Amino acid sequence: MRESEIKRKTAETDISLSLCVDGTGKAEISTGIGFLDHMLTLFARHGRFDLCITCKGDTCVDDHHSTEDIGIALGQALRQALGDKKGICRYGDIILPMDEALILASVDISGRGLLCLSAEFRTEKIGTFDTELVEEFFQAFAANAGITLHIRQLDGRNSHHIAEGMFKAVARAMRKAVSIDEAARDEIPSTKGVL
Repeated sequence: MRESEIKRKTAETDISLSLCVDGTGKAEISTGIGFLDHMLTLFARHGRFDLCITCKGDTCVDDHHSTEDIGIALGQALRQALGDKKGICRYGDIILPMDEALILASVDISGRGLLCLSAEFRTEKIGTFDTELVEEFFQAFAANAGITLHIRQLDGRNSHHIAEGMFKAVARAMRKAVSIDEAARDEIPSTKGVL
């Protein structure tokens, strides 16, 4: 089983996170941010990752520090769980509909952290959650996981649907990318011999 645990404590957040890449989609999420809990639960379910996160953060200030630091911790956990990345498919992509929203997500577990995100949220908030924090989360996740991640909003008007589509699409693309290629189980999927 590809598993990892991360504990990350700063002056702003205290995070405990466990991840099993080869899971069934079970989630126990308590971040102090209702919308983020919902998105991370969807991420676990659609990626079939077992994910447990607790975060005590300075949400009395705003949700920024907790959201970004959870992205950092989740990225670190993924990188740790995948180890040398031997046998992974490496690439995954999907175009995912979420009601009127249509989201493209494409990932390369390259060892190089990069986010390219193109989206237009029509509202500044989803409930109390700042929509700009969606990009902050994925930026922190991609950089710390060492993945190249492209996310494109192809259509959509409702901010909740757009964000939800992004989390589901990234989870589904990640699910493909981390899956084991049976024909190359003992190989690193790179001509360099390392990822």
